Amino acid sequence: MGVNEDTLQLQDEFLSLAAVDNFEECYSRDIKDGLYFGLPLQPIIEAEKRLRMPVASAKSIAYFSMEYGLASSFYNCLVSSRTANADNKIQEHEVFSNYRLADYFFTLKSNKIMDLPIYSGGLGVLAGDTIKTMADYRLPAAAIGILWNTGYFRQRFWFKYGQVPEEMHWDPATYPGLIPLKNKIKISLKFEDIYLRLWKYYVYSYDRSSVVPLILLDSNVEENNEKVRHLTDQLYRSDNSWIKLMQRIILGMGGIVALKELKYNIDIFHLNEGHAIFAFVESVKGLDKNQIEEMRKHFVYTCHTPVEAGHDRFFSEDLNKIIKKEDYEVVDHFGREKSWIINLTMLSMKAASKINAVSHSHQKVMHLQFPKYEDRIKYVTNGVHSHTWISDRFMSLFKQYPGVFKDIQANPMILSRAGELKKDLKFRESLWQAHQANKEDICGFLSKWGLSKDVLTICWARRVAAYKRPSMIMQDVDRLIEIAKEYGPIQIIFAGKAHPKDNLGFTFINEMLERVDKLNGVYNLLKIIMLENYDISLAKMLTSGVDIWLNNPLPPFEASGTSGMKAILNGVIQVSTLDGWVAEAADKNIGKIFGYRSEEGKLSSEEDLHMPDDSKALYAALEEMAGLYYQTNNKGTVDLPSRWIDIMIDCLAAGADFNTYRMLDDYKRIVWNIP
Repeated sequence: MGVNEDTLQLQDEFLSLAAVDNFEECYSRDIKDGLYFGLPLQPIIEAEKRLRMPVASAKSIAYFSMEYGLASSFYNCLVSSRTANADNKIQEHEVFSNYRLADYFFTLKSNKIMDLPIYSGGLGVLAGDTIKTMADYRLPAAAIGILWNTGYFRQRFWFKYGQVPEEMHWDPATYPGLIPLKNKIKISLKFEDIYLRLWKYYVYSYDRSSVVPLILLDSNVEENNEKVRHLTDQLYRSDNSWIKLMQRIILGMGGIVALKELKYNIDIFHLNEGHAIFAFVESVKGLDKNQIEEMRKHFVYTCHTPVEAGHDRFFSEDLNKIIKKEDYEVVDHFGREKSWIINLTMLSMKAASKINAVSHSHQKVMHLQFPKYEDRIKYVTNGVHSHTWISDRFMSLFKQYPGVFKDIQANPMILSRAGELKKDLKFRESLWQAHQANKEDICGFLSKWGLSKDVLTICWARRVAAYKRPSMIMQDVDRLIEIAKEYGPIQIIFAGKAHPKDNLGFTFINEMLERVDKLNGVYNLLKIIMLENYDISLAKMLTSGVDIWLNNPLPPFEASGTSGMKAILNGVIQVSTLDGWVAEAADKNIGKIFGYRSEEGKLSSEEDLHMPDDSKALYAALEEMAGLYYQTNNKGTVDLPSRWIDIMIDCLAAGADFNTYRMLDDYKRIVWNIP
């Protein structure tokens, strides 16, 4: 059989496993010659066949998440022969800084394709990193999510108004690698049926030898009425309880129906947050009590937040109006918190056979919050996907030392040996040079704002929420100016979105805008840059190129956090409160730990942010680190034996523990019970 016949056979086999809608008109030029949008087609066929095998042959996993951040703009990029819709590209962003002249005349522009816009922040990025690692591990797995037709939202900073959210638009039909299927499914509710189109996006392993299919559910189909068609428009709509509830029903019930429609045989259903718990409700339809107990063995649940707002609650009356009587009885039995409240966290914990927190400190908090479940709540500390987050320069550096970092691509845990190179001056010099080159990327990106690679650069970038205390470093700007005068200039970069309905988050952003606006006269000493629309590609640049990653949540309300994990993989030093994952790295010399520590065995208040005392502790920490930085980097001349570079190397070594390879090993052992 010739090459053309072989590739045609591959195409036919793929189409027999994935019924692509409008294939000839739209997708035939991108799925041909043995390729799927530029990457190998064979791994997709193998994955699809494997998921259809009997459950007894392998423990297959269905991973449910409301959002997925896949880094599709730069990691394993799929390419299309069709012209990209302009809406699918990163467009211009404004900058708010204390150099208002540059803000007025310049914007940041990009013509790159944006990441698949089906995520809001850290939870989605973790889900994306998880399924990428599943692909690396060649696990028989499928991921379930929602095709958000208008994404999350587009962020604008308006002085005196803070954050102004705008609706974003993109075109799923022309996004490379995203394909609509002919398959449509139906969810039967109390008074209506909801129809969902299925889309697929294949997530490849780092070596492109295996994939995990991501199934995305879309209510924007002609069979639905106008109101229902818009249910899958925007991620995390919270202004309407009916929409919020329906989105969770679509993810859970729709996900189970989709898996059956695609003939996937699943053994383990992993609920990434309680958003997906209606998957259990759908799975036990028509089962008796004993059968329901048996089904519980197949469900596992990961809780990601100790913050009260993160636990979904609905009025039982509202739920009873939407789902059928038999489904409501299941929800009522497992999820009733009060006579009139259904709590999806309670429902998830009662329904699942395994429960896990996402760090050791989070486990302790969950034990206090849910004492009845203390014996059942284990923990698996989060991690990040090393292939996504280690910069190319650092990966190239590691490969130059195969005797220490043997096979680092397949085994990032080998970073634990980084300390063996502490006395190697050549390694220390190369490490510093790689860091400075990464930093130059940021300076180039913000060239109109005059950033310098030889100036201490601090970054705070994550979701804006009260317990994360984004404005802490801005509490006493005079103190910052004093530190800059004493030791050397400082550059601070902020980025992050507040939820559109989080008024307190808006307040923090507005507070920072006002304080930045008053600092025009000290720009040579203190540069402050606030970036709109924090996304994965921006996170990649920042986590690999700043000098200090600032992490100051109020303990114990950061369940884990992962942005600092990305930074340590690139030798970026941490200045952090003792919360989330940092509590497990406190003895690893990753930087400076400061501030309030929650009392063991006691859950403190979210209302008391401890801002005055902790900001003073932060300034003391920054003063120490600024002194050390400028001892290390004297106007471009580096002191190679410096303790700063020791800490950078210790950060790399700590990265061995905080990656998704170790995380999945823990899930296999503790939660999934698979070899």
